[in-house]
Amino acid sequence: MRNLQSIAFNALVVLLFITPLSSWAESGKRNPEKAVKILLKEIKQIVEGEKLLEDQKAENKKHSDTALGILKIPEISQKVLGKYWRKYNSKQRNQFQKLLGDLFVYVAFPSSAKFFSDLDLIYGKSKRKKDTVLVPLTVIHKKEGEVDIDFLLKQSSKNWLVVDVILDGISMRNNLRSQFYKILKKNEFKELVRRMEKKLKEAQG
Repeated sequence: MRNLQSIAFNALVVLLFITPLSSWAESGKRNPEKAVKILLKEIKQIVEGEKLLEDQKAENKKHSDTALGILKIPEISQKVLGKYWRKYNSKQRNQFQKLLGDLFVYVAFPSSAKFFSDLDLIYGKSKRKKDTVLVPLTVIHKKEGEVDIDFLLKQSSKNWLVVDVILDGISMRNNLRSQFYKILKKNEFKELVRRMEKKLKEAQG
């Protein structure tokens, strides 16, 4: 179970600055559960491989762009950096958001596509709390059993956007914030950027 949780969590939170696409604008008028289903549907269609054809790369970009448009990256970025957010200027914040988005595209989404491809997904009843809605999902693995994944969404204009993912009680935002705090406590912002860029370069090959 722990191994499955590790795979799932890494797939969802490994390291956006993007305008939602028109295709998602239509889908966003639906309820929060539908937003999560669209998110996972797009991610599952992303193809991995070192030598992808140009049409495969184009399809990957289309699916990644739609998936990214369902995440509220500005809020996620601010929550992840926490107390450090105010210390950085707009250029640094935008740089962080762009890197985070690229890491979702090249690391998190491909890993998630592989993870979710052969699993049964069972949705529970959505719960509203103030300005957020929690969409519960249970992932069924043939050997490892059940893993609970909760998606927390907020409504932005006409769209429902994901602001956090919680795996068996562990918050994506809190987990990332803990990791970044360890780096920023002993280093400057440029060191965090260097590590993110290194991770991105490794993923891009």
